[in-house]
Amino acid sequence: MAFLQNQTHDGTSPSFSFYRTSERVMLGQYTPKDYMDYVHPHWQTFEAPNPFLHYLLGVLYIGFMFCALVGNGVVIWIFSSAKSLRTPSNMFVINLAVLDFIMMMKTPVFIVNSFNEGPIWGKFGCDMFALMGSYSGIGGAMTNAAIAFDRYRTIARPFDGKLSRGKVLTICAGIWLWATPFSLMPLFGIWGRFVPEGFLTTCSFDYMTETSSIRWFVGCVFTYSYIIPLGLIVYYYSKIVGHVQEHERILREQARKMNVESLRSGRDHQEKSAEIRIAKVAIGLSLMFVVAWTPYALVALIAAFGNRAVLTPLVSMIPACCCKAVACIDPWIYAINHPRYRLELQKRMPWFCVHEPEPEIIDNSSAITEKTST
Repeated sequence: MAFLQNQTHDGTSPSFSFYRTSERVMLGQYTPKDYMDYVHPHWQTFEAPNPFLHYLLGVLYIGFMFCALVGNGVVIWIFSSAKSLRTPSNMFVINLAVLDFIMMMKTPVFIVNSFNEGPIWGKFGCDMFALMGSYSGIGGAMTNAAIAFDRYRTIARPFDGKLSRGKVLTICAGIWLWATPFSLMPLFGIWGRFVPEGFLTTCSFDYMTETSSIRWFVGCVFTYSYIIPLGLIVYYYSKIVGHVQEHERILREQARKMNVESLRSGRDHQEKSAEIRIAKVAIGLSLMFVVAWTPYALVALIAAFGNRAVLTPLVSMIPACCCKAVACIDPWIYAINHPRYRLELQKRMPWFCVHEPEPEIIDNSSAITEKTST
């Protein structure tokens, strides 16, 4: 079994290979037959990956797991226990952190599989791995959309647009219900199924089987868990940007009528304009969603409707890495940029070296800027 390089058949210089080359070991050759019954024949045409790749992914996932569990765990703890942060809007942040936490709780299965160079817990472990990924993925997508909706209402209707605690709880329950159909139907084989993918160390929806039922399933789950949330995110953040642009225009016109340079205070002049701040937040949040789930969407669509020859085991691992990386970044996007969260973090965990000044009293003209960060 080769590790990084091997002699070629004609005796020329060795070359690097991602796969074993001194002997032809096919993917899954040492995997139990009952497990291989669930592996699509496409993956079985590839040689087994080099052990180095398994170990590399295992180490990478250890880093992902540590960062995401610590980051999201701290978010859940502080947002749940700090009185100043227990607002209805912040319940969406907690929900997203819980879903990201669940996503990373399944990584020990992958880590053990990687260092074993194959699955340990059989089909049951595969199903549980995919079930947790389905709930966290679909639920996280809709939570992003709910956050966009909540921020739009808060900014567009600052006096009566805030959601009550009861409404937020109802929306959060609806998010979990939204993720249920396409999580339980594959689990019980009602429509679609969960199967091993790529290196056989991870599991996801079956997007490889060439049947009309599976293709319909892929198309529906693509629309249900990607197109609809992305459409809502883009719609509400574009409305936020449009509202801020209109607000800025009105302020400039009013200042011109009053023959003053600006209606904003000196403190506001030292900050970036609200228009730029909101645009950056909107673009950043939307990009994180796209980075997390577009690779999975593309792989599934290519497998079901395109040229699946381009899908190698290594390519199939890219989407999983993107999702885990975003789960590590989400706590920074949704929480670290929150001034009150930074204050609580500074009080409770001073070794994080967070230096957040106490908030100052600001005038009404800058209220919209403050609302965008809560």
